[in-house]
Amino acid sequence: PGTNYFTVRRNHSDNSSERNYWSVSRTISVKKINTISCIMTMMLQSSRRFCNTLRKASPTLLQLKHNSSYQRPLNTDDNNWQRVLLAFAALTGISTGTAFHDVFPRASFTSQCESSSGGITLESLPDLQDEDIDFSLPTYTSAQVAMRNGKNIGEKVWMTYGGYVYDVTDFVGNHPGGSEKILLAAGGAIEPHWHLYRQHFASELPLRLMEKMIIGKLHPADQERIDAEMDKLQDAGGDPYDNEPDRHPLLIVHSDTPMNAEVPSDILTREYITPSNLFYIRNHHPVPLLSEDEVKDFYLEVDISLLMNNGSGTEDNKMEPAVAKLSLDQIKSLPKVEITSTLQCSGNRRSGFNDLRQTSGTNWGQGAISTAKWGGVRLVDLLHFAAQQVDTLSDKKEKQNSSPESNNTDSLFETLQNLQLILEKQPNLQHLRMESLDGMRASIPIVKAFSPFGDVILAYEMNGEPLTRDHGYPLRMIVPGYAAVRNVKWVSKIQLHKEESEGAWQRGLNYKILPPSVLDATQVDLDSMPRLTEEPVISGITNLERVRLTAEEQRKKLRPGDTVLVRASGWAWAGGGRNIVRVDVTGDDGKSWEIAKITQGANQPFGRAWAWVFWECDNIPAKVCDDGHSVEVSCKGVDMAFNTQPHTVDGMWNVRGLANNSWFRSRLRVR
Repeated sequence: PGTNYFTVRRNHSDNSSERNYWSVSRTISVKKINTISCIMTMMLQSSRRFCNTLRKASPTLLQLKHNSSYQRPLNTDDNNWQRVLLAFAALTGISTGTAFHDVFPRASFTSQCESSSGGITLESLPDLQDEDIDFSLPTYTSAQVAMRNGKNIGEKVWMTYGGYVYDVTDFVGNHPGGSEKILLAAGGAIEPHWHLYRQHFASELPLRLMEKMIIGKLHPADQERIDAEMDKLQDAGGDPYDNEPDRHPLLIVHSDTPMNAEVPSDILTREYITPSNLFYIRNHHPVPLLSEDEVKDFYLEVDISLLMNNGSGTEDNKMEPAVAKLSLDQIKSLPKVEITSTLQCSGNRRSGFNDLRQTSGTNWGQGAISTAKWGGVRLVDLLHFAAQQVDTLSDKKEKQNSSPESNNTDSLFETLQNLQLILEKQPNLQHLRMESLDGMRASIPIVKAFSPFGDVILAYEMNGEPLTRDHGYPLRMIVPGYAAVRNVKWVSKIQLHKEESEGAWQRGLNYKILPPSVLDATQVDLDSMPRLTEEPVISGITNLERVRLTAEEQRKKLRPGDTVLVRASGWAWAGGGRNIVRVDVTGDDGKSWEIAKITQGANQPFGRAWAWVFWECDNIPAKVCDDGHSVEVSCKGVDMAFNTQPHTVDGMWNVRGLANNSWFRSRLRVR
């Protein structure tokens, strides 16, 4: 409703030697409602099709290269890309206006693009001149790029995207998803991989980083071939995100392919147990879709070979396999337990880091946290059952192939009954590995997995109902007190192992917290750095309001430094099962504190407080800020070890934006 405007924003670089970056804002000047539909359609399509449309509309635009995020690094005088924006305006019937004068400072070029109030036409666009195209970059073929695949130590790693060639050698170690993922495209095109990993389009950061890595152009014929292959992939119905489940419209969506959505602050603490359809969503890939037949035929693979072989197996000395395959019915026949546990994305509140300095990852607010009652079987019970299955199979083999030299006489089931004895006898038994139907791999320490007080379960229910697809159907590992990434969804295999899982989510940069001073992961020994497991104490404010005013207070004019009374409520949680013992609230940046009342979650078992607490605090004296009409209220939690939250993000900022547990700050307009 009302009038919207088509504008282009220039983001100035701190470094004058760097290129300027341009991006199209979301507001667009329109005269007809069908124009909005046209624009939205173009935005939803890949830019490859967008540029193909431009090419068909005007042969002079054949030189245009596509860009799937609609944000492209440009030189100020790059007429080629100025024409993209102008042609976009022409095709959508957008009227010209002062915005184009602001965007394109070269009056000689802009004046040629002026037209009547009816809008820009393709005919009004000036001819593209040779001097408008950058011929300084060398041109490479796909075959030449393929030779730089980094397979040999010391080799360069090249990739192509959108008609350009990139040398990513120095970036491989800094890739947020880990070197393993980025190397999938080594020596080839990025487009097919970003077709799956579309989180790269959620912000301008990937392309801004890539701009500095451009070393040449890809031969047009090779780029046309890539474009044609991508067209075939989409036209053949090959979109891996076609079968995503429906989501609640109240969730705040940061990206929908894959889905990353948080709970709005105003409903985050509406219920202690988060409704399943409002539980935050953090996916790395398309959500697995199992048919009825696939569910019936589903088996969980439980590999306990390390125990069968007394922990002596190595890569060169292969172990005798000891693998049980358990059906869903078998798993559900085991004793059922229920655990109420809070899960939090490790990047929750990353936006607070980004206010100081940009990080990589989803720009979460405080809503990437939720709590559910999970139903399933204890991991130790599952392993006992798997051991029985393996023992049964072993007995059959021994009857067929009995050998007097066999020294494997102890029952695996009996061995598992004494977990402490296992750890003493099996020093190599260190990790429980988990694999997911979507290819994700993660692991947890064996002391957590086997602890009778760790409450690790394999869940098949969430809030009394079968797991939803977004949250792990048919099976999800629940590791209370650990980062949500260790609570692996869609579990298809678990394995006892002497080493942690391989892959980006366990060993890569994804979930490792670098020191604040480190911007380049190649400067540190990433392998020696611990991965994030237990989460630190954290809290948030979900409601803030002024205490009811008297008539005299309503008439009083507020000035900076005046004190007003407000009330606040929110949540707090600590990883590792550490109980929240106190929540402190301040309205004057820590000069004075009020102790909040914990209203829910206070009576959890000591050292096994897997779920959050809710709190509220009345009559908080808050100082009016310098603007004269608002106050800022902060909170911090304190756990049973008397860990608390740091004042600011300054000393804890990290390039991945993980574990921001600084004071939570909330502003309220009081006048």
